[in-house]
Amino acid sequence: MIKLKTRHYNIPIFIPELACPHQCVFCDQRKISGQDSQPTPQEVSKIIDSYLQTMKSDYKEVEVAFFGGSFTGIDKELQIEYLKVVQPYIRSGEVNGIRVSTRPDYIDKQILETLKRFGVKSIELGAQSLDAEVLKKSGRGHSVSDVESAANMIKAEGFELGLQMMIGLPEDSKEKTIFTAKRIVELGADTTRIYPTLVIQGTALERLFVKGRYEPLTISQAVCWTKEVVRIFQSAGVKILRVGLHPSEEISEKGSLVCGPYHQSFREMVDTAIWEGIFKNDSNIIKGGRELLLFVSRSQLNYAVGYKGANKIMLSRKFSKVKFVGCSEINGLDYKAELIDF
Repeated sequence: MIKLKTRHYNIPIFIPELACPHQCVFCDQRKISGQDSQPTPQEVSKIIDSYLQTMKSDYKEVEVAFFGGSFTGIDKELQIEYLKVVQPYIRSGEVNGIRVSTRPDYIDKQILETLKRFGVKSIELGAQSLDAEVLKKSGRGHSVSDVESAANMIKAEGFELGLQMMIGLPEDSKEKTIFTAKRIVELGADTTRIYPTLVIQGTALERLFVKGRYEPLTISQAVCWTKEVVRIFQSAGVKILRVGLHPSEEISEKGSLVCGPYHQSFREMVDTAIWEGIFKNDSNIIKGGRELLLFVSRSQLNYAVGYKGANKIMLSRKFSKVKFVGCSEINGLDYKAELIDF
């Protein structure tokens, strides 16, 4: 029997920098989210209604997701007002639960009890790194042990745990990035998001960049690092919810982006690089030949062919004819190759 994937949909509610007293060197949530002010509880209800009216009916699981700020750090009364707004939708079955994002140092047992009482199912922590020096230089204001303690409490209370990470922060390295990914797995994360560090106007990171004290990753470096951590998460069964920031007018070369590894097709470039590595490690494909027929998962077809056909172009240097076929019987990164030698 084929197990069908549950179609999941988040109704995003952005509350940029509403609670955070820290100013991380990379952060300007208003510019990143494209939103200048937090919504009122009444506006939250209107946002939910708007999404429910326009979204497809075949989603089996819908969550209201409070993103952008540190949800559990805002005034408790306002926190509860936001959560109460969602309750009628949960009771009607239109919404299955609530997802919140917050800081690791804004988690304790009392907070978790409140979240559970109002139907919160998933908690995402902005861990960003699990290297102490990277956290310090990035102005995060919390420690590695804060991340570990919060993650353990969240798992113990039965919530789905998300641990977000950033690559290319000050003092970061490929080795530290890989270490962070492995620790996220060890802490029992169910989900993750991977964000390359960008230099945004008006941030402390921009000032460091101007002074020559910070150099962002290139696109090529960011793809290379991200490819490694994606494979770690895939192997461990950690669901990757996002790779790279959502495209927006604000985060663009014409907006507030100063520099850094931003690309609208960043995730596709990462998956292309993963498939490139797979093909280059296949001893039969390396030999080359007259024709190559590759059967891959339908969901992976575009990535196997590659961003702008990169992998097909690469393989065409070894074969006179290369064809990719999407196959429903193949899953994930599995594939079948049929070769005709010269």
